[in-house]
Amino acid sequence: MVDDFGIRNAETWEATNEDREEWTADLSQLFIGNKFASGAHSRIYRGIYKQRAVAVKMVRIPTHKEETRSLLEQQFKCEVALLSRLYHPNIVQFIAACKKPPVYCIITEYMSQGTLRMYLNKKEPYSLSVETILRLALDISRGMEYLHSQGVIHRDLKSNNLLLNDEMRVKVADFAHLCREAKGNMGTYRWMAPEMIKEKPYTRKVDVYSFGIVLWELTTALLPFQGMTPVQAAFAVAEKNERPPLPASCQPALAHLIKRCWAANPSKRPDFSEIVCALEKYDECVKEGQPLTLHSGLVSRNAILERLKECVMSSSIPVQA
Repeated sequence: MVDDFGIRNAETWEATNEDREEWTADLSQLFIGNKFASGAHSRIYRGIYKQRAVAVKMVRIPTHKEETRSLLEQQFKCEVALLSRLYHPNIVQFIAACKKPPVYCIITEYMSQGTLRMYLNKKEPYSLSVETILRLALDISRGMEYLHSQGVIHRDLKSNNLLLNDEMRVKVADFAHLCREAKGNMGTYRWMAPEMIKEKPYTRKVDVYSFGIVLWELTTALLPFQGMTPVQAAFAVAEKNERPPLPASCQPALAHLIKRCWAANPSKRPDFSEIVCALEKYDECVKEGQPLTLHSGLVSRNAILERLKECVMSSSIPVQA
């Protein structure tokens, strides 16, 4: 195979000794197949590495443009440093990498079923069962809980950056944007939190907002803000506080969770640990054939105080002040 990167096979660019690090690929074990995606400076191929199906991202480093070369080298180092320290069943697994100018490569596990958006595009609207919604949502939220525990904010969580494997398990992917020097926001408008759209200071709660939109996608199988351009969607969210319409068929407990996730005020959005806990409770309800009841962790403090008052008032036991 020869393409515009001038690559026939991986062994033509064996790493030098000084490049050998613990993540350095053994290129004699790498076989490269067909290209299935591409970017401005990169191409992504299917491949086999040590008898395992992999995705191989190749970045061509231009030798004649010093500024671009330096920038791409820094991005490569950043991406490898980030990916190589992440290890979780719901994060796409980094396997190895290699740098041999003019081409660098990053090898990750191959996710055979493509993106969550591709999966949803094949589904009829509102057709996913509650069991399926919860299974997929739990995979995503567990991956995000881990990511936040590692001090990483994804900033571009969306159905196109969530990948499915043979077992239809979801894994969070695409961290390359975190290593690009970009002015302004770096997310995607349809999934972007209002504070990020407005280019205000933000926290990891921007990922929770995006998860709310993804959870809405799971319940509807539709594209958020369909019929709007991305800029129109951004304006509707940031200036009019609009959100995608929740269907009447949506389980009240899930609807409540979605609304909390995409709250305009970031401090009112739950953490992913709280989200995982709620989804696990809902999953238990479904498995036991029980209706989904609102998880207490997602009930506001005021509501809990009101319930306590009611319990005290209805109790026959005298309560000391």
